[in-house]
Amino acid sequence: MDQQEWLAGQFEDQRPHLRAVAYRMLGSLAEADDAVQDAWLRLSRTDTSEVENLRAWLTTIVARVALNMLRSRRTRREQSLDVHVPDPIVDPADGTDPEHEALLADSVGLALLVVLETLTPAERLAFVLHDMFAVPFDEIAPIVDRSPAAARQLASRARRRVRGAAPGARDPADMERQWRVVEAFVKASREGDFEGLLRVLHPDVVVRTDGHIAGPRETRGAADVARTASSFRRYASSGRPVVVDGLPAAIVVPAGRPFALLKFTIEGDRIRAIDVVGDPERLAEVAAGESS
Repeated sequence: MDQQEWLAGQFEDQRPHLRAVAYRMLGSLAEADDAVQDAWLRLSRTDTSEVENLRAWLTTIVARVALNMLRSRRTRREQSLDVHVPDPIVDPADGTDPEHEALLADSVGLALLVVLETLTPAERLAFVLHDMFAVPFDEIAPIVDRSPAAARQLASRARRRVRGAAPGARDPADMERQWRVVEAFVKASREGDFEGLLRVLHPDVVVRTDGHIAGPRETRGAADVARTASSFRRYASSGRPVVVDGLPAAIVVPAGRPFALLKFTIEGDRIRAIDVVGDPERLAEVAAGESS
């Protein structure tokens, strides 16, 4: 076995870890895969004879690539007023794909990913690397061009902002409760039951879309969200349950073609947020993941 083959084998061993790091940084499966591929290209062109810890070296490379991608995305969003909806990890409603477990650690769920979107790129990197992957601040500091103390402050600020985010329970009883909330929402939407929608929606509910569904990118407040849901009642009958990021969701498939994926964040017995994916390419991936 030559050096390149050995490196390729070592890299494949680290791929699940690197993809998990990149996904938590970016909230995008495609961008995460791009970051991991970039890390491989850099590894294949680098003399690693002095690299003592290949996992740590690769984690740093993926983190740097993801940081640059976050900064570029943030600039584009500031220019276009775009809204980024994190990519879903989709499984059938009757179970979770074991291959997805590396992406869905206990501390990760849709609610947390949405909150991470509000952090600066440097805050997100410091929080993800330290709090989720136990990378020391001495190693994080040079990635963000800060001192270790400043990197610690970045993570601390990020931690305060995400502390209230619900990571999504895996407890079967709690999952059953959340499914009942989603089913009540779908039923009320299908029947155009405005009062029923108000009962299941949090007063400060927010709906975010990726821009591929007609209407505003963001809608806030139970009354406005209920009116919007009622206007889409003709689609509700084609909704079916799926598990997204380990939590209950619904995919709408009128006439056999995916139209939208609704990802729910639930607090108590009410829906606190709905993230809507309408991008045809992303929906095609969802449909493929659901059927696999």
